[in-house]
Amino acid sequence: MRLYRHSADLPDDAKGAVVAIGNFDGVHRGHQAVIGAACGLAMADETPLGVLTFEPHPREVFGTHATPFRLTPLRIKARLIEALDVDFLFVQHFDRDFAKLTPQDFVQKTLVDGLKARHVVVGYDFEFGKNREGNVALLQQLGGQYGFAVTSVQPVSGESGLYSSTAVRAALSEGRPADAAALLGHWWEIEGRIEHGQAKGSGMGFPTANLKPQDVLAPATGVYAVRAGIDMGDATRWVNGVANFGKRPTVTDKDEQVFEVHLFDCKQDLYGKHLRVRLIGHLRPERRFDNLEALKAQIAQDVAQARKILEQTPDVPPKHALSPSMKSST
Repeated sequence: MRLYRHSADLPDDAKGAVVAIGNFDGVHRGHQAVIGAACGLAMADETPLGVLTFEPHPREVFGTHATPFRLTPLRIKARLIEALDVDFLFVQHFDRDFAKLTPQDFVQKTLVDGLKARHVVVGYDFEFGKNREGNVALLQQLGGQYGFAVTSVQPVSGESGLYSSTAVRAALSEGRPADAAALLGHWWEIEGRIEHGQAKGSGMGFPTANLKPQDVLAPATGVYAVRAGIDMGDATRWVNGVANFGKRPTVTDKDEQVFEVHLFDCKQDLYGKHLRVRLIGHLRPERRFDNLEALKAQIAQDVAQARKILEQTPDVPPKHALSPSMKSST
Protein backbone atom coordinates (compact mmCIF):
# COMPACT_ATOMS: atom_id res chain seq x y z
CA MET A 1 0.00 0.00 0.00
CA ARG A 2 1.24 3.46 -0.87
CA LEU A 3 0.39 6.46 1.31
CA TYR A 4 -0.10 9.97 -0.09
CA ARG A 5 -0.66 13.19 1.84
CA HIS A 6 -1.21 15.61 -1.06
CA SER A 7 -3.89 14.69 -3.59
CA ALA A 8 -2.74 17.50 -5.89
CA ASP A 9 0.55 15.71 -6.60
CA LEU A 10 -0.61 12.14 -7.18
CA PRO A 11 1.06 10.00 -9.85
CA ASP A 12 -1.19 8.92 -12.68
CA ASP A 13 -1.43 5.31 -11.48
CA ALA A 14 -2.95 6.50 -8.15
CA LYS A 15 -5.76 8.36 -9.90
CA GLY A 16 -9.07 6.97 -11.10
CA ALA A 17 -9.46 4.51 -8.22
CA VAL A 18 -12.51 3.26 -6.39
CA VAL A 19 -12.25 5.31 -3.18
CA ALA A 20 -13.74 4.55 0.24
CA ILE A 21 -14.07 7.74 2.33
CA GLY A 22 -14.25 8.11 6.11
CA ASN A 23 -12.39 8.83 9.34
CA PHE A 24 -12.25 5.07 10.01
CA ASP A 25 -11.16 5.52 13.63
CA GLY A 26 -10.68 1.99 14.92
CA VAL A 27 -11.14 0.40 11.47
CA HIS A 28 -13.94 -1.64 13.05
CA ARG A 29 -16.23 -4.10 11.31
CA GLY A 30 -18.52 -1.35 10.04
CA HIS A 31 -15.54 0.45 8.49
CA GLN A 32 -14.34 -2.84 7.07
CA ALA A 33 -17.74 -3.26 5.41
CA VAL A 34 -17.32 0.11 3.65
CA ILE A 35 -13.78 -0.69 2.53
CA GLY A 36 -14.82 -4.24 1.62
CA ALA A 37 -17.62 -2.91 -0.60
CA ALA A 38 -15.11 -0.65 -2.34
CA CYS A 39 -12.76 -3.62 -2.73
CA GLY A 40 -15.46 -5.66 -4.43
CA LEU A 41 -16.23 -2.85 -6.86
CA ALA A 42 -12.54 -2.29 -7.62
CA MET A 43 -11.99 -5.99 -8.32
CA ALA A 44 -15.04 -6.14 -10.59
CA ASP A 45 -13.83 -3.12 -12.57
CA GLU A 46 -10.14 -4.12 -12.42
CA THR A 47 -9.51 -0.73 -10.85
CA PRO A 48 -7.14 0.25 -8.00
CA LEU A 49 -8.61 0.50 -4.50
CA GLY A 50 -8.04 3.66 -2.48
CA VAL A 51 -9.07 4.91 0.96
CA LEU A 52 -9.42 8.61 1.77
CA THR A 53 -9.16 9.55 5.44
CA PHE A 54 -8.60 12.76 7.38
CA GLU A 55 -5.79 13.72 9.77
CA PRO A 56 -5.95 15.01 12.37
CA HIS A 57 -9.41 13.79 13.29
CA PRO A 58 -11.94 16.64 12.85
CA ARG A 59 -13.01 16.35 16.49
CA GLU A 60 -9.41 17.05 17.52
CA VAL A 61 -9.32 20.18 15.37
CA PHE A 62 -12.52 21.56 16.84
CA GLY A 63 -11.71 20.45 20.40
CA THR A 64 -14.99 18.66 21.06
CA HIS A 65 -13.27 16.13 23.38
CA ALA A 66 -11.57 17.15 26.61
CA THR A 67 -9.56 13.92 26.78
CA PRO A 68 -7.99 11.79 24.01
CA PHE A 69 -10.57 9.63 22.27
CA ARG A 70 -8.72 8.25 19.25
CA LEU A 71 -8.77 4.46 18.91
CA THR A 72 -6.19 4.38 16.13
CA PRO A 73 -3.55 7.03 15.52
CA LEU A 74 -2.48 7.23 11.87
CA ARG A 75 0.31 4.65 12.17
CA ILE A 76 -2.04 1.97 13.52
CA LYS A 77 -4.90 2.96 11.24
CA ALA A 78 -2.67 2.72 8.17
CA ARG A 79 -1.48 -0.74 9.21
CA LEU A 80 -5.06 -1.98 9.65
CA ILE A 81 -6.20 -0.51 6.34
CA GLU A 82 -3.22 -2.02 4.52
CA ALA A 83 -4.29 -5.45 5.82
CA LEU A 84 -7.55 -5.04 3.83
CA ASP A 85 -5.64 -5.17 0.51
CA VAL A 86 -5.89 -1.43 -0.17
CA ASP A 87 -3.63 -0.08 -2.91
CA PHE A 88 -3.54 3.59 -1.92
CA LEU A 89 -4.18 5.48 1.32
CA PHE A 90 -4.92 9.16 0.76
CA VAL A 91 -4.46 11.20 3.95
CA GLN A 92 -6.18 14.56 3.64
CA HIS A 93 -4.84 17.18 6.06
CA PHE A 94 -7.81 18.50 8.03
CA ASP A 95 -7.76 21.99 9.52
CA ARG A 96 -10.20 24.85 9.94
CA ASP A 97 -9.54 26.14 6.42
CA PHE A 98 -10.31 22.74 4.90
CA ALA A 99 -13.46 22.56 7.04
CA LYS A 100 -14.70 25.76 5.37
CA LEU A 101 -14.93 24.11 1.94
CA THR A 102 -18.48 23.83 0.68
CA PRO A 103 -19.64 20.31 -0.19
CA GLN A 104 -19.30 21.09 -3.90
CA ASP A 105 -15.78 22.53 -3.45
CA PHE A 106 -14.72 19.41 -1.53
CA VAL A 107 -16.01 17.17 -4.29
CA GLN A 108 -14.45 19.19 -7.09
CA LYS A 109 -11.06 19.92 -5.50
CA THR A 110 -10.47 16.65 -3.67
CA LEU A 111 -12.43 13.92 -5.42
CA VAL A 112 -12.46 15.22 -8.99
CA ASP A 113 -9.37 17.40 -9.53
CA GLY A 114 -7.18 15.61 -6.99
CA LEU A 115 -8.10 11.91 -6.91
CA LYS A 116 -10.07 11.77 -10.18
CA ALA A 117 -12.18 9.20 -8.35
CA ARG A 118 -14.02 6.71 -10.54
CA HIS A 119 -16.33 5.40 -7.85
CA VAL A 120 -16.83 6.64 -4.27
CA VAL A 121 -17.99 4.42 -1.39
CA VAL A 122 -19.20 5.87 1.92
CA GLY A 123 -21.20 4.89 4.98
CA TYR A 124 -24.92 5.55 5.14
CA ASP A 125 -24.42 8.50 7.53
CA PHE A 126 -21.54 10.19 5.68
CA GLU A 127 -21.51 13.99 6.00
CA PHE A 128 -19.04 16.42 4.46
CA GLY A 129 -18.30 20.05 3.67
CA LYS A 130 -18.81 23.25 5.62
CA ASN A 131 -21.00 22.72 8.69
CA ARG A 132 -21.45 19.11 7.50
CA GLU A 133 -24.00 20.33 4.99
CA GLY A 134 -23.30 17.51 2.54
CA ASN A 135 -24.86 14.05 2.88
CA VAL A 136 -25.11 10.89 0.80
CA ALA A 137 -27.96 12.23 -1.34
CA LEU A 138 -25.96 15.36 -2.24
CA LEU A 139 -22.85 13.28 -2.93
CA GLN A 140 -24.85 11.12 -5.32
CA GLN A 141 -26.17 14.25 -7.02
CA LEU A 142 -22.68 15.70 -7.39
CA GLY A 143 -21.38 12.33 -8.57
CA GLY A 144 -23.86 12.42 -11.41
CA GLN A 145 -22.77 15.97 -12.22
CA TYR A 146 -19.05 15.21 -12.22
CA GLY A 147 -19.15 11.71 -13.65
CA PHE A 148 -18.34 9.33 -10.79
CA ALA A 149 -20.52 6.65 -9.22
CA VAL A 150 -21.51 6.64 -5.54
CA THR A 151 -22.23 3.64 -3.33
CA SER A 152 -23.55 3.96 0.21
CA VAL A 153 -23.15 1.10 2.69
CA GLN A 154 -25.94 0.53 5.18
CA PRO A 155 -25.42 -0.05 8.94
CA VAL A 156 -23.70 -3.30 9.90
CA SER A 157 -24.35 -5.05 13.19
CA GLY A 158 -23.72 -8.37 14.90
CA GLU A 159 -24.60 -10.21 18.08
CA SER A 160 -23.12 -7.36 20.15
CA GLY A 161 -25.08 -4.67 18.32
CA LEU A 162 -24.19 -1.96 15.83
CA TYR A 163 -20.50 -1.78 14.99
CA SER A 164 -19.39 1.71 15.92
CA SER A 165 -16.37 3.57 17.29
CA THR A 166 -18.54 4.76 20.18
CA ALA A 167 -19.34 1.17 21.21
CA VAL A 168 -15.66 0.23 21.01
CA ARG A 169 -14.66 3.17 23.22
CA ALA A 170 -17.29 2.18 25.77
CA ALA A 171 -16.04 -1.42 25.88
CA LEU A 172 -12.43 -0.34 26.42
CA SER A 173 -13.32 2.30 28.99
CA GLU A 174 -15.24 -0.34 30.95
CA GLY A 175 -12.42 -2.91 30.88
CA ARG A 176 -13.96 -5.22 28.26
CA PRO A 177 -11.19 -5.70 25.67
CA ALA A 178 -12.66 -8.95 24.33
CA ASP A 179 -15.94 -7.16 23.57
CA ALA A 180 -13.97 -4.38 21.88
CA ALA A 181 -12.19 -6.98 19.74
CA ALA A 182 -15.53 -8.50 18.72
CA LEU A 183 -16.67 -5.08 17.51
CA LEU A 184 -13.35 -4.23 15.87
CA GLY A 185 -12.60 -7.54 14.22
CA HIS A 186 -9.03 -7.27 15.58
CA TRP A 187 -7.32 -6.81 18.93
CA TRP A 188 -7.08 -3.20 20.08
CA GLU A 189 -3.51 -1.98 20.48
CA ILE A 190 -1.52 0.63 22.34
CA GLU A 191 1.94 1.31 20.97
CA GLY A 192 4.94 3.49 21.65
CA ARG A 193 8.64 3.75 22.34
CA ILE A 194 9.87 1.91 25.44
CA GLU A 195 11.14 4.34 28.07
CA HIS A 196 13.27 3.96 31.19
CA GLY A 197 11.20 3.68 34.37
CA GLN A 198 12.01 3.45 38.08
CA ALA A 199 13.13 -0.21 37.82
CA LYS A 200 10.74 -1.12 40.68
CA GLY A 201 9.50 -4.13 38.73
CA SER A 202 13.02 -5.45 38.15
CA GLY A 203 13.69 -5.23 41.87
CA MET A 204 10.71 -7.51 42.51
CA GLY A 205 11.65 -9.98 39.80
CA PHE A 206 9.13 -8.67 37.24
CA PRO A 207 10.95 -6.24 34.89
CA THR A 208 8.66 -4.07 32.80
CA ALA A 209 8.74 -2.18 29.53
CA ASN A 210 7.22 1.26 30.12
CA LEU A 211 5.06 3.17 27.63
CA LYS A 212 3.36 6.54 28.00
CA PRO A 213 0.39 6.51 25.59
CA GLN A 214 -0.39 9.93 24.14
CA ASP A 215 -3.24 11.19 21.99
CA VAL A 216 -5.09 7.88 22.26
CA LEU A 217 -8.04 6.66 24.28
CA ALA A 218 -7.16 5.64 27.83
CA PRO A 219 -8.65 2.20 28.56
CA ALA A 220 -9.89 1.22 32.00
CA THR A 221 -7.07 1.26 34.52
CA GLY A 222 -5.90 -2.03 35.93
CA VAL A 223 -4.09 -5.22 35.02
CA TYR A 224 -4.39 -6.91 31.62
CA ALA A 225 -3.31 -10.10 29.92
CA VAL A 226 -1.56 -8.85 26.77
CA ARG A 227 0.34 -9.85 23.68
CA ALA A 228 3.20 -7.51 22.88
CA GLY A 229 4.86 -7.05 19.51
CA ILE A 230 8.52 -6.04 19.58
CA ASP A 231 9.67 -4.16 16.48
CA MET A 232 12.65 -6.08 15.10
CA GLY A 233 13.12 -3.89 12.03
CA ASP A 234 11.98 -6.26 9.30
CA ALA A 235 9.54 -8.20 11.48
CA THR A 236 7.54 -8.10 14.72
CA ARG A 237 8.26 -10.59 17.51
CA TRP A 238 5.14 -11.37 19.57
CA VAL A 239 5.49 -12.24 23.25
CA ASN A 240 2.79 -12.95 25.87
CA GLY A 241 2.74 -10.82 28.98
CA VAL A 242 0.86 -9.01 31.71
CA ALA A 243 0.48 -5.24 31.94
CA ASN A 244 -0.69 -2.59 34.35
CA PHE A 245 -2.19 0.66 33.14
CA GLY A 246 -2.58 3.40 35.73
CA LYS A 247 -0.84 5.64 38.26
CA ARG A 248 1.01 2.87 40.22
CA PRO A 249 -0.22 4.08 43.64
CA THR A 250 1.89 1.59 45.61
CA VAL A 251 5.22 2.89 44.28
CA THR A 252 4.63 6.56 43.42
CA ASP A 253 2.47 9.56 44.27
CA LYS A 254 2.67 10.98 40.75
CA ASP A 255 -0.56 11.61 38.87
CA GLU A 256 0.85 10.38 35.55
CA GLN A 257 -0.63 7.29 33.92
CA VAL A 258 1.86 4.74 32.60
CA PHE A 259 1.52 1.45 30.76
CA GLU A 260 3.91 -1.11 32.28
CA VAL A 261 4.32 -4.41 30.43
CA HIS A 262 6.02 -7.49 31.85
CA LEU A 263 6.91 -9.89 29.03
CA PHE A 264 7.01 -13.59 29.83
CA ASP A 265 10.30 -15.40 29.31
CA CYS A 266 11.90 -12.44 27.53
CA LYS A 267 15.42 -11.33 28.45
CA GLN A 268 15.97 -9.05 25.44
CA ASP A 269 17.13 -5.45 26.04
CA LEU A 270 14.06 -3.47 24.94
CA TYR A 271 14.93 0.14 25.76
CA GLY A 272 14.33 2.41 22.79
CA LYS A 273 12.45 -0.22 20.79
CA HIS A 274 8.93 0.28 19.47
CA LEU A 275 6.33 -1.90 21.21
CA ARG A 276 2.80 -2.83 20.17
CA VAL A 277 0.57 -4.05 23.02
CA ARG A 278 -2.70 -5.88 22.37
CA LEU A 279 -5.19 -5.98 25.23
CA ILE A 280 -6.61 -9.50 25.53
CA GLY A 281 -8.23 -9.69 28.98
CA HIS A 282 -8.79 -7.38 31.96
CA LEU A 283 -7.75 -9.17 35.16
CA ARG A 284 -8.49 -6.68 37.94
CA PRO A 285 -8.68 -2.94 38.77
CA GLU A 286 -5.57 -1.09 39.88
CA ARG A 287 -5.24 -0.66 43.64
CA ARG A 288 -2.78 0.36 46.34
CA PHE A 289 -1.00 -2.33 48.37
CA ASP A 290 0.31 -1.99 51.92
CA ASN A 291 3.89 -2.83 50.91
CA LEU A 292 6.02 -4.11 48.04
CA GLU A 293 5.88 -7.69 49.27
CA ALA A 294 2.09 -7.68 49.01
CA LEU A 295 2.35 -6.16 45.54
CA LYS A 296 4.92 -8.77 44.49
CA ALA A 297 2.64 -11.60 45.63
CA GLN A 298 -0.29 -10.14 43.69
CA ILE A 299 1.82 -9.74 40.54
CA ALA A 300 2.75 -13.42 40.75
CA GLN A 301 -0.97 -14.25 40.83
CA ASP A 302 -1.60 -11.87 37.92
CA VAL A 303 1.14 -13.57 35.87
CA ALA A 304 -0.36 -17.01 36.50
CA GLN A 305 -3.86 -15.83 35.57
CA ALA A 306 -2.63 -14.03 32.45
CA ARG A 307 -0.74 -17.11 31.27
CA LYS A 308 -3.89 -19.19 31.62
CA ILE A 309 -6.03 -16.69 29.71
CA LEU A 310 -3.50 -16.33 26.90
CA GLU A 311 -3.12 -20.11 26.56
CA GLN A 312 -6.88 -20.30 25.96
CA THR A 313 -7.11 -17.30 23.61
CA PRO A 314 -6.19 -17.79 19.93
CA ASP A 315 -3.73 -15.44 18.26
CA VAL A 316 -6.09 -14.93 15.33
CA PRO A 317 -8.57 -12.13 16.04
CA PRO A 318 -12.23 -12.21 14.94
CA LYS A 319 -12.66 -12.27 11.17
CA HIS A 320 -12.68 -9.01 9.18
CA ALA A 321 -15.14 -9.89 6.45
CA LEU A 322 -18.83 -8.95 6.58
CA SER A 323 -21.47 -8.69 3.90
CA PRO A 324 -22.84 -5.12 3.79
CA SER A 325 -25.94 -3.96 2.00
CA MET A 326 -25.41 -1.18 -0.53
CA LYS A 327 -27.21 1.46 -2.50
CA SER A 328 -25.56 2.74 -5.68
CA SER A 329 -25.97 5.72 -7.96
CA THR A 330 -24.19 6.50 -11.23
